[in-house]
Amino acid sequence: MKYMPLIIANLFRKKLRTALTIGSFAVALFLFGLLVVVRGAFSQGVDVAGADRLDVINKVSIIQPLPYAYRDQILRIPGVKAITFDEWFGGVYQDEKNFFPQFAVDPDNQRVVYPEFAIPEDQWKAFLQDREGAIVGSGTAKRFGWKIGDRIPIKGAIYPGNWEFNIRGIYQGAKDNDDLTQFWFQYKYLDERRQFGKGLIGWYIVKLNSPDDATHVQKAIDQMFANSPYETKTETEKALASDFAKQFGNIELLIVSVGAVVFFTLLLVTGNTMAIAVRERIGELAVLKAVGFSDRFVMFLVLGESLLIAAVGGLLGLGICKLFTLGGDPTHGFLPFFYLPYPAIVLGIVIAFAVGILAGILPATGAMRLRVVDALRRV
Repeated sequence: MKYMPLIIANLFRKKLRTALTIGSFAVALFLFGLLVVVRGAFSQGVDVAGADRLDVINKVSIIQPLPYAYRDQILRIPGVKAITFDEWFGGVYQDEKNFFPQFAVDPDNQRVVYPEFAIPEDQWKAFLQDREGAIVGSGTAKRFGWKIGDRIPIKGAIYPGNWEFNIRGIYQGAKDNDDLTQFWFQYKYLDERRQFGKGLIGWYIVKLNSPDDATHVQKAIDQMFANSPYETKTETEKALASDFAKQFGNIELLIVSVGAVVFFTLLLVTGNTMAIAVRERIGELAVLKAVGFSDRFVMFLVLGESLLIAAVGGLLGLGICKLFTLGGDPTHGFLPFFYLPYPAIVLGIVIAFAVGILAGILPATGAMRLRVVDALRRV
């Protein structure tokens, strides 16, 4: 650390070049952070999926309904602990850009199947007592400035008409990546008012006694309704979320490809910067060796400059990205999970240091092998 002033002084000899190189690192790590956030948003459902939950959908498509009567039949299958269901509502609040997921839910079993969503008991009781009551995630409530007691008008898209709901509760998640954007209301309210589809639901969510029961329960459900007008397709929650994410393409490959190009370009830029810096100071490095500094010291001096650039630029870029994600979802509901986790920040710092070492190792090795006589002759 006692040679840090010397390293800083060397970098500030060419302030513009150093600033541009640090800026390159900052931009690259900012993009890295955004790619991690986007990947997390698309894989959110996979990451938070319960190992002890199955999703039962119509075999034709998830947009096709299932009979409400299936509920009790599924519940009797050995290994099934509880069952609930959801129905997609798809309404519009004020403007079509204000997207957030809205579900008609089974209030009797929703919290049993989804224990990770925390709702105060008094709020849940108020929701049960109000046929027009609604529970909203804290993310959506914060986004629109809603509070308990507000009456929210939503224009039906799938189910025409003007629907109004009373906010009776706000739920929180147990983990940072839990979905806090959902809007729940009672299925009975939907079934009473809609003009078609009465007695049908969207899909079932089955909670198992143990994840080990998944295979046999999955087969039992699909066999029970085989050759019926509403055949089923049962998958683990993780598998269904993974299939849904794949509909957007191979996001993982795209992110890795873009990230590789960005960091390879950064490696070339930083390596070129350090090589120029060493060539400009050949005489000074030779003098250092002549007065007694070792070859290894000269090597670590050059490598230290590269690492300092990487550290400052990397921390700057990741810090800006973290601040950017703290502002919430800029896609207005398309990517409800917009969060840069701290493990990703640590990984970004490690990558920045790795690029700094790779970019500086060749110029540093060249400086280490520099002969004093040859260097002074070239001055």
